[in-house]
Amino acid sequence: MNNQLRIFIVSLLALGLFSCKKTLDVEPTNQVNANNSIKTPADAQIMINGIVRSMSNADYYGRNFLLYGDAKGGDMTVPQQGRGNDALYTFNHSASNNSYSTYWSQIYFTLLQVNNLLQNIEQLEAGGATGFNSYKGQALTLRAIMYFDLVRLYGKSYDVDKNAYGVPNITIPLKSTEQPLRNTVADNYNQILSDLKAAAPLLAKTKSNGFVNYYGNLAMQARVYLYMKDYPNALKAAEEIITSNVYTLYTNAAWVDSWKTQYGSESIFEIGVYPLEGDLGAGSIGAYHRKKGDGGSSILGWFIASDYFLTRLKEDAADVRWGVMNDDEISTTAKPRKGALYKYSGSISLAGDGKATNTAVNIKLIRLSEIYLIAAEAALPADALKAATYLNAIRKRAPNLPAATAATVTIDMILDERSKELFGEGQRFFDMIRLNRSITFNDEIIGISVATRPKTIDRTFYKTLLPISQAEINANPGIQAQQNPQY
Repeated sequence: MNNQLRIFIVSLLALGLFSCKKTLDVEPTNQVNANNSIKTPADAQIMINGIVRSMSNADYYGRNFLLYGDAKGGDMTVPQQGRGNDALYTFNHSASNNSYSTYWSQIYFTLLQVNNLLQNIEQLEAGGATGFNSYKGQALTLRAIMYFDLVRLYGKSYDVDKNAYGVPNITIPLKSTEQPLRNTVADNYNQILSDLKAAAPLLAKTKSNGFVNYYGNLAMQARVYLYMKDYPNALKAAEEIITSNVYTLYTNAAWVDSWKTQYGSESIFEIGVYPLEGDLGAGSIGAYHRKKGDGGSSILGWFIASDYFLTRLKEDAADVRWGVMNDDEISTTAKPRKGALYKYSGSISLAGDGKATNTAVNIKLIRLSEIYLIAAEAALPADALKAATYLNAIRKRAPNLPAATAATVTIDMILDERSKELFGEGQRFFDMIRLNRSITFNDEIIGISVATRPKTIDRTFYKTLLPISQAEINANPGIQAQQNPQY
């Protein structure tokens, strides 16, 4: 592809050192030249282990991708500038400075592994080999997840201009000399749906801790169709998960403790993080959300809840979701403020989720709560009563709020519930952009002046898309003509 992909290949060869901890004594097979190493389904499983491990990297779901969706969405703010990643909050991006090109490089690095695995499975199956269906289905679903994330970072919303530039669709391992250009947003979404639909019948309809299964695939279909505003298909996918009864919602009494539990009853796709494998310590997503100094001097309190989010949560003092909030660094005795989030610390007492460190906490990538909220939003245009019913299943986590009815349910109620339920899970910015809502930032909380974005933005603001980095342009000059507008 280009010089960046050459770096990915070198990194990929090194990844064999970091495959699943349970397979460290097995000859690594998650390497770019796997023609001689992937021979059996067991080899394919090791490749899947390495792919999922790569997804927990700090530049992807381990931290920065989740931060992207929260720092930019208005529900979080910074208690002080300059601690790290506040360029996300201030939208201080250019092609050569704070381009956050590691999203691009890390996800394409992981896609390289996926494409290599899929190509090798295809070759083995052509020779008569069997037993690879699950691994093929997982790889196709993970590829869809990665392209969905990429096109949301770099491409316009599907309903704005699906013919605008998205990201390069790469579905086979490329030679290092190739320099692919950007496909359209429509091309990306077509590829995403094609992969998901091809994968679904290959996947198990049982829980699969740490790996994607049939219902994880359906959950991604529901997400993708929601972003496309294809509400009937979003609802169909969401309802199949709900009615399967494979997963169940937490009771109010169990919700807070669910965060210190691995692979709970709501967890549809959860990525494992272990003390010696993927634990980012003070650089973990959990540490970034804590109060400054809680757990060590290197815990800096990078992000806190905005006043806007706390006002939403304060609608009910008995809302169970207060149980993962704690005093932040600007809280005082006279004016207490529970703006520090402890979901990814396990609890406000830093319980973790049962491992040796409280920063090696699994990433709950898709939860049943979100599926109910997708069902509510997707049902709303055609069936307000159904929308209210699905919304109330989550809204009751604030027990003193009146239940929604067919007469009162609105998209704003659903969006507010998504904010409260999914806070810290990387979704708020993308929700606001896909629904064409204005985002207002709580800059005044510490009196900062931000020169790189207005206080209020909407999706017409050019920096709601990331730039193609100058390093990528240097390595692949043809893509410069496809740079996102105004960069």
